[in-house]
Amino acid sequence: MKKLALQESIIAFPEKQTQSMAECWFDDACILDMDYFVKTISGIKAKGVRPDLIGSIIAHYASKWLPDLSNDNTEKGATNFQVSSSPESVTASWMKKRFFVETLVGILPPERDSIPCNFLLRLLRTANMVGVEPTYREELEKRISWQLDQASLKELMIPSFSHTCGTLLDVELVIRLVKRFASLDEVARSGVALVKVAKLVDCYLAEAALDTDLSLDEFIELAAALPSHARAMDDGLYRAIDTYLKAHPGVSKQDRKVLCRLIDSRKLSPEASLHAAQNERLPVRAVIQVLFSEQTKLNRHIDWSGSFSGTRSPNPGMEPPARCLSKREMNAQQMEIKKLKEELLRVQSQCIAMQTQMEKLLDKKKGFFRWRKIGIMPSFKSTVSVIEKIEEGEVSFSRQMTPMDMKAKLVRGRIPPKDWRKSSS
Repeated sequence: MKKLALQESIIAFPEKQTQSMAECWFDDACILDMDYFVKTISGIKAKGVRPDLIGSIIAHYASKWLPDLSNDNTEKGATNFQVSSSPESVTASWMKKRFFVETLVGILPPERDSIPCNFLLRLLRTANMVGVEPTYREELEKRISWQLDQASLKELMIPSFSHTCGTLLDVELVIRLVKRFASLDEVARSGVALVKVAKLVDCYLAEAALDTDLSLDEFIELAAALPSHARAMDDGLYRAIDTYLKAHPGVSKQDRKVLCRLIDSRKLSPEASLHAAQNERLPVRAVIQVLFSEQTKLNRHIDWSGSFSGTRSPNPGMEPPARCLSKREMNAQQMEIKKLKEELLRVQSQCIAMQTQMEKLLDKKKGFFRWRKIGIMPSFKSTVSVIEKIEEGEVSFSRQMTPMDMKAKLVRGRIPPKDWRKSSS
């Protein structure tokens, strides 16, 4: 009766519930066995509860009854699948786990992103371990491929439970997941999700490459499962290939060339290119391609820097738009303008002072010519005429004239002639 009352109270919830209200009865719902839990989930779906809330209920219920599905492995919930030492109990526990996983897969909401991807990966790991039917496994793989960009490397590293597989990790499973994701249409698979999956695959390859039993064909198939434009940089892929060559020193020269063809040397960072140029495990042709790509990048960088060093672009339409000045830059420009104005005023005052001095000099010069007209300076004309004659070369001196000679000559020029004395007497 208690279980039925709990079921009716859950179904009676209104259509728009918050997650905080639902969390109050998460632990109470976990006391239900699988049959009552399935009926409860069916009633909740009929009431139109959000798919992500239903997914949270299922994940919480599964982590309580099967601790392997919990996100925190240290937290062990109550489980009915305790294994004892008798063979009968091991078989019974195994069959219960298998039934539990298959039932959970059957009640998952069909909407995308309703269940966390990491929980689906843990559920798939348990499903492979207990050997569920292939239809349930394919359903889980399809759901995981929808949201593979949300997966973590830790949950993706599912061990191999097949006796025919020689590797520690189930690489074939990851290859199927990545190929399913790559085959999705552009609407379901965005460009950002593709880049995330490419990084995840490169990290997985670096971990799986440490396994000496990993074949070259599996490595190449997983690395080439995504298109070339999915990787913006090939540093992660180069690291995975270098790790594989370290763990497999017996790889032939031809196989090394096939591996290096996966790398686009133009997408390597300067650090990865420097490491690749000094890597003895790579073939010579791959090293030459890396060096040639770095040389091309350097030449392109020099060309771009040279084109932007000019004052103006040859094509005005390609010039970048003017940048808005910040407040600090505007204040600096105003201070510079103020300084220029002060300097201009100082230069103007100096020009006015010089003009005043020039006017004073001109006044003095006018007074000098006025005294000359009166006749106070009679010898000025004769002195000027003598200097002009000397410059024209009309006067010749037999010897170099001393200052005393020049003075005597000027004195003689001032003495009136003898005839003038006789006439006056």
